[in-house]
Amino acid sequence: MASTLEPKDVDRIATLARLTLTPDERLQFARQLNDVLRFVEQIRQVDTTGIAATSHPLPADAAWREDLPHTSLPNADALAHAPDANREAGLFRVPKVIG
Repeated sequence: MASTLEPKDVDRIATLARLTLTPDERLQFARQLNDVLRFVEQIRQVDTTGIAATSHPLPADAAWREDLPHTSLPNADALAHAPDANREAGLFRVPKVIG
């Protein structure tokens, strides 16, 4: 493994994930992420010569449920569980996440 993650690296990752971490959490996540990276390095060292690549764990001809249309949940029922819905307009309100 070329390098290990430092708490400043965890800060950058937390910023991208929009997380606020305490100093103890920064250290804890740095240790945990480094453990994950060490495990990935162990996996990379496994010899996979002669192993066919796969894109899915199930064979392509595996039995799948037929895709049939069904009635959806009534709008009023869905909005009844929404924390901040505009029931008159039949819309969900969500926090702004971009910009």
